[in-house]
Amino acid sequence: MRNLLIFMLFLQQLAIAQDFNFILNAYPDFDGVVGVSTGNNIDFIGAKGIADRQHNVKITPQTKFKICSITKTFTAVLVLQLVEQGKLDLNATIGKYLPWYTGEGRDKVTLHHLLTYSSGIPNCEGDLGLGVYQREISTDDFIKTYCSGKLATEPGSQFNYDNGAYIILGRIIEVVTGKSYQENLHEKILRPTALINTDFLSDFQIVEGLASSYWMDDSTKVLKNDPAYFTQNYGAAAAMYSTVEDLLKLNEALFSGKLLQKKTLDLMLTPYPELYGVAYGFWVYDLEINEKKYRAADRQGSIWGSNAAWLHLIEEQKTVIILSNTNVSDLGEIRNKLLGVSLKKK
Repeated sequence: MRNLLIFMLFLQQLAIAQDFNFILNAYPDFDGVVGVSTGNNIDFIGAKGIADRQHNVKITPQTKFKICSITKTFTAVLVLQLVEQGKLDLNATIGKYLPWYTGEGRDKVTLHHLLTYSSGIPNCEGDLGLGVYQREISTDDFIKTYCSGKLATEPGSQFNYDNGAYIILGRIIEVVTGKSYQENLHEKILRPTALINTDFLSDFQIVEGLASSYWMDDSTKVLKNDPAYFTQNYGAAAAMYSTVEDLLKLNEALFSGKLLQKKTLDLMLTPYPELYGVAYGFWVYDLEINEKKYRAADRQGSIWGSNAAWLHLIEEQKTVIILSNTNVSDLGEIRNKLLGVSLKKK
């Protein structure tokens, strides 16, 4: 009887994998890795495409990718851990932790405002766009140059997505702990969750197995190398790399309460409808799949060809993570189809 049950389970898992593979193969231009899990069980990891087109290196489940703004979720966790320890106050202002900060928001903008992109500090990219990342610059100089002007709106009144807020949060983490962002990352998240293929990225560092990124020009429909920029300038907002397997580990650790106390996790997942449903490090909203709505925590990231999607259904404990090194495929569409299959399986 036991052998029969094992065989039946094997057949069930095989059928599930075939369904997930069918969806993945329906996107012939997709380059990347997808992962699906239920609770702490990995249901499927699939990889396809090219990691390095110059040397024709194929993508594998172990390929590392720039995770872009998923970095912000790591930063939000670090902030909330320090709140639990009494070292940070979400209602305290930038000036309390960075006395040298000279922006108009010094004594007006709180950590809550920074976490929810409602600080009123103008977008750090301004008229320069990618240009603010194309000259190597220290974090302090970045904040002084691009994040310290007059306020565009009253703090807390309007949502305005911006990397600068999380770059400031990363510097505050360093000041209150006396350690670098990377040291905090290793001590408080990476080591406790055994994320061995995740770290902070610098362009002067060689990372074995890191995928190159390519973006498609809409006019020519030809893939090109990403334009040059210093990834480290994105700091605590978007300068990390990881693998799908590591992010699934992070997902399980976070939502099972291994990184934050339950009341803190609940706070992290509290959306602010007046700010487009943003929470701390996620957006939280009702997502419709197969004509039914599910409460979802959503985090996406994009820097030219590097694209990432992380979605977790809170009650069902279903998760899909997708990492890609091109901007060709609609990750949201792939994600929803994978979730549809996952939700049909017990």
